[in-house]
Amino acid sequence: MLLTIRSLTKTFPGTRALDGVDFDLAAGEIHALLGENGAGKSTLIKCLTGAYARDAGKISLDGQTVSPKSTSEAQELGIGTVYQEVNLLANLTVAQNLTFGREPTRFGMVDGRAQRQQAEAMLEGYGLDIDVSRDLSTYSVAVRQIVAIARAVALSGKVLILDEPTASLDSREVETLFGVMRKLRDQGMGMIFVSHFLDQVFSLTDRVTVLRNGRKITTERTADLDRVRLIEHMLGHTLENEVAGHRKADHGLPRSELLRFEDFGRRGHIEPFNLSVGEGEVLGLAGLLGSGRTESAELMFGVASAHSGSAQDKSGAIDLSSPRAAIAAGFGFAPEERKADGIVADLSVRENIALAMQARRGWARPISRSEQTRLAQDYIARLDIRTSGPDQVVGDLSGGNQQKVVLARWLAMNPRFLILDEPTRGIDVGAHAEILRLIDEVTKEGMSILVISSELDELIAVANRVIVVRDRRHVAELTGSEITTETIVRAIAAPEQGEDAA
Repeated sequence: MLLTIRSLTKTFPGTRALDGVDFDLAAGEIHALLGENGAGKSTLIKCLTGAYARDAGKISLDGQTVSPKSTSEAQELGIGTVYQEVNLLANLTVAQNLTFGREPTRFGMVDGRAQRQQAEAMLEGYGLDIDVSRDLSTYSVAVRQIVAIARAVALSGKVLILDEPTASLDSREVETLFGVMRKLRDQGMGMIFVSHFLDQVFSLTDRVTVLRNGRKITTERTADLDRVRLIEHMLGHTLENEVAGHRKADHGLPRSELLRFEDFGRRGHIEPFNLSVGEGEVLGLAGLLGSGRTESAELMFGVASAHSGSAQDKSGAIDLSSPRAAIAAGFGFAPEERKADGIVADLSVRENIALAMQARRGWARPISRSEQTRLAQDYIARLDIRTSGPDQVVGDLSGGNQQKVVLARWLAMNPRFLILDEPTRGIDVGAHAEILRLIDEVTKEGMSILVISSELDELIAVANRVIVVRDRRHVAELTGSEITTETIVRAIAAPEQGEDAA
């Protein structure tokens, strides 16, 4: 084997990110590394590339034990990495990026002509006919990815790690990139491919390793791997042993339409979709991490602007060109990353809860401190937010209580349509139950909610309908008795039309 990892272990305070993980990579192999959030993929890559020091385990490259202390040392050993966000310098030329740190010189100065010749030689064989004297920023994301690969291969030359390299590419660009990867495989390069696009995994890779909760679940030849079994490995569900949980009593009942999205999409973000939202309905959005769930939500809330289609209600078209416009239209959005995108950690509970209402009212009409306090006290009691009072800094609260503060902010605004992206992730059992109870309560009062969740049992319990998203497309709509773990998993696992199931 080119690369061998044995019993790799890494622990952070309160979390074992990797628990005795084994992994092998052969020369001339493309090996997929799969798993949901928190599975351990990023930690494994950082241990392998010297960004993290491992706590235990052994890494061998070409039969020799290695312990890189930095990414540059890993490169010297032969291990290179290319990320989704290309880590090159867009304001420099292609030639400067390719030779950065190793520039050819003449009389103590950079030899521009030799630099360009060296860059052209590095790109030879990659199928790129480009002017290396132009700034990297003038080229497409796909070209930048190939330039990043060329640099990584030149610096490393044994193992290439590609972390979500196709996330921002269209289908034509993906095929160009895959052509480069297949050529490198034929030349003996070993590649680790991290992706959430299952169709790409099945079309490109030789083997698949699945991580879950820091442990290796399986390694199998891609050609022998059944799609449904792969999803089961990633999510931790076994269809044969599914236990039916509580389901909403009114699954699939006709509802008065509140909103309609027609051909709503954004290039490189989410394919155009049609979607109706009923009054007082809980609409579930299911799919693997990176499938397009969050991208759909961001488009509906104006975080990203649509390139096609429209949103409408009974009165006509709705402006969703920005979050401010979405709030004005009566939309709310509690994002998945509550610490980065939800709470303002240095502000108080009172100030955080009042934010959305203040934004909707406009900063020319400030909400008084006494009104903020009354609002905060009401929701502290209603949601059982465990805090010393309205003026406690929200960053000092537990994760579950921070999530309740984010929910209180949007509930205080009384939106007609509330988007909840992973509303129960990382919170305790008690807070989890309270949030599900709250969803049921506010929908009975007429609010419509879109719930994005990796917990299929959660969607089964709360959703009237479930939309399945795969590879940035809405691919299925499930109602009534169709809403089961089995049908959701099979819809996620279904191959593209015209492609044989594994």
